[in-house]
Amino acid sequence: MSDTLVQIVRRVLLPVALLFGLMVLLGMLVTRVLARTWPFTVEDAVNRELAADRTGGWNDVSLVFSTLASTQMIVVVTVLVALALRLWLKRWREPLFLCAAVTAQALVFLLTTLVIDRRRPAVEHMDVSPPTSSFPSGHTSAAVALYVGIAVLMALRARGTGAKVAWWSLLLVVPLGVALTRMYRGMHHPSDVVASFLNGGACVAIMARAVLDRGLRWGRAKLPTALRPAVPAGN
Repeated sequence: MSDTLVQIVRRVLLPVALLFGLMVLLGMLVTRVLARTWPFTVEDAVNRELAADRTGGWNDVSLVFSTLASTQMIVVVTVLVALALRLWLKRWREPLFLCAAVTAQALVFLLTTLVIDRRRPAVEHMDVSPPTSSFPSGHTSAAVALYVGIAVLMALRARGTGAKVAWWSLLLVVPLGVALTRMYRGMHHPSDVVASFLNGGACVAIMARAVLDRGLRWGRAKLPTALRPAVPAGN
């Protein structure tokens, strides 16, 4: 058991803690140290330009993407995809990876907002402002962790470069759309969503290393049968 705990600390807890520290450092740089330095000095202008270009059609599109990354939708999609993966692959490795990545980004996001206090852009807000800091964007972090996580799993199962590229292209549309629409709707600064890509992407990488690494043995015991990779017939 002690060996397993060491693996959890080394591969999950420590990397997530370091990511949290990095996010806090970035938040302090953006909101304090470099707040009056380019490119952060033009962020307000970007938000004003996006607000000035709002139209009825784009408002509807932005609402769709924003809803796709709402807390309720992220939870529902994560659970449904995890269950589908379990039924399809007959093991827990992939569902655990996806759930862990989404959970980790949420934890880092929430802790970061407790330390970094940043006001939302000085434009009309199209959504009700949640009580958290503007830095980073929770919607964007969650969308990156979920849809990039799914893209990783689908690309690993895909045969051929074309199929891999197709999966990545299809699933990256959602987090990119969420990032743009959160700025369009006046809820986040550009640096908020850029930091969120780091948060979500790093959590996917951390959990991929911890859960999807087929050569990993937690402690001295082998992984349970349900977590072991299938061995092709004839090998």
